[in-house]
Amino acid sequence: MAIDLENSALIIVDVQNDFLPGGALAVNDGDKVIPVINRIQEKFEFIVATQDWHPSNHGSFAANHKGKKVGETIILNNLQQILWPTHCVEGSSGAAFHQGLNHNNWRKVFKKGTNPKVDSYSGFFDNGRKEQTGLGDYLKSKKIEKVFVTGLAADFCVKFTVLDALDLGFQTFLITDATKGVNLAPNATLDAFNEMKKKGAVLLQSDDLL
Repeated sequence: MAIDLENSALIIVDVQNDFLPGGALAVNDGDKVIPVINRIQEKFEFIVATQDWHPSNHGSFAANHKGKKVGETIILNNLQQILWPTHCVEGSSGAAFHQGLNHNNWRKVFKKGTNPKVDSYSGFFDNGRKEQTGLGDYLKSKKIEKVFVTGLAADFCVKFTVLDALDLGFQTFLITDATKGVNLAPNATLDAFNEMKKKGAVLLQSDDLL
């Protein structure tokens, strides 16, 4: 498969310590995406990243709701919200990008989840789609037409980033071996892949680019 990378950007979603083995919200085998993403980066002139960056009082943290446990669902700011372990707290080592991830050629990092009243899975919008991170406008200002999405986690932040990219009119590609899922349900990653494909994303392997 020949892929034209003109006017394209690579988006690296949330490859942060807390989402990697040993982290507060570890994605199984999450560290396996790092060498794949590093190889892919060599093909792109334009690279951006997203970074979960929560205040410690974030409403998505189970610890901030007395008597509630991780995995329970509540209503937060009129939206259904899964309660997560405390993770990616602004300025913490858990919120930092993994040291093995090459970031020498990144153009910009877009922080998300900074509002304690609403979670933000997508790299473009909060979950209520009321606040933007600026990523969409930034890519359009740079004449980007195609985005290639990688990172963590496939069934949450990657999926919603892909779906929003499609909604914003970008030709959108998911690099399937450069993402891993949380898999709260056994087939969640596969279901996420199918949902993204159904909405118009093109699913690739890194070898298709390399």
